[in-house]
Amino acid sequence: MAAISRENARPPFLTALCVLFFAAQLLVCCAAKKNVAILTEDNWTSMLEGEWMVEFYAPWCPACRNLQSTWEEFADWGEDLEIQVGKVDVTEEAGLSGRFGVTSLPTIYHVLDGEFRKYTGSRTKDDFISFVDDKKWEKVEPVESWKAPNSFLMSCVSWLFKISMAVRTVHTSITEDYGIPVWGSYCLFAAVTIVAGLLIGMVLVFITDCLCPAAPPKGFYEPIQMDMPPTKVKREDRPTTEEPGEEEEEEEEEEDDDGDAEEDNDANIRKRRVKATAE
Repeated sequence: MAAISRENARPPFLTALCVLFFAAQLLVCCAAKKNVAILTEDNWTSMLEGEWMVEFYAPWCPACRNLQSTWEEFADWGEDLEIQVGKVDVTEEAGLSGRFGVTSLPTIYHVLDGEFRKYTGSRTKDDFISFVDDKKWEKVEPVESWKAPNSFLMSCVSWLFKISMAVRTVHTSITEDYGIPVWGSYCLFAAVTIVAGLLIGMVLVFITDCLCPAAPPKGFYEPIQMDMPPTKVKREDRPTTEEPGEEEEEEEEEEDDDGDAEEDNDANIRKRRVKATAE
C-alpha cells in the first residue's frame, strides 16, 4: 500500500506550479477589479473631474456578463490612456440609473470634466482604446445641459427612481413577508396615495393663502344702501332752481293777481255805496 501511494503521489514541483498558477490568476483578477472603480450615489460626483469611461450594467443581463472581461481588460489600459474606468450596478443604484437616463443595458458614457457623451460604438477593447486615444469622442454630440446627470431636472428624476425602488421593496415585503395578497397591497398604496395627496393639497393651499391672500369681493366692505320711501317736500323747502326769466314771470303774475284783487275791492265798495243810497 505504501508503494502504491508513493507512485500515485504528485511530484512536489508540480504542486508548486499549480499553486503559483492559481495565485497569479487571483492576482490578475484582483488587479482588474481594482482598475475598475465602483461608482455609487455617494461617490459618483468624482467622475465630474478628469476623463472617465463608465459602464452601466446589471448582473442578470447576458450582454453585460459578456462585456465584463473586455471591460476589465480595457481598464488595465486606463493608466496608459490617462483615464479612469468605472461601472455602476443599476440594480443597486437605481438613482444613478434615472439620473443618467439608462434605458438599455449595457450603457456606456464618456465623461470629460463634467461633459457627458454616450458611447454607441462597438464593444471591444480596441474600439474603446481607439475611442479615447484617437479622441473620437469629439465627433459625438454632448448631452444637453438641461438633461445632464448633474442638472436639476435629472436630480428630480433620480429621486423619483429612488422612490419607485423603495415602493417596490415595500410591496415585496408586504406580499412575501406578511402574506398579504397583491390586490391588498395595491389597495393599501392607493389609500396612502389619496391621504398623502389630501395632506399635500392642504399644505399648498395654506402656503398660498399666506403668501398671496385673495382680495375680498367688490363691495364687501361698502355700506348697504337701503331704499327709503320718498318724502313730500313743502313748496317753501324746495330748492330754488328757477332761472332768472322764470322769476320775472312769477313776479308779473303776482302783480297781476294783486291788481285783480284791488279791482275786486273797489267793485265791492261801489256796491255797498249804491245799496246804502237806495236805503
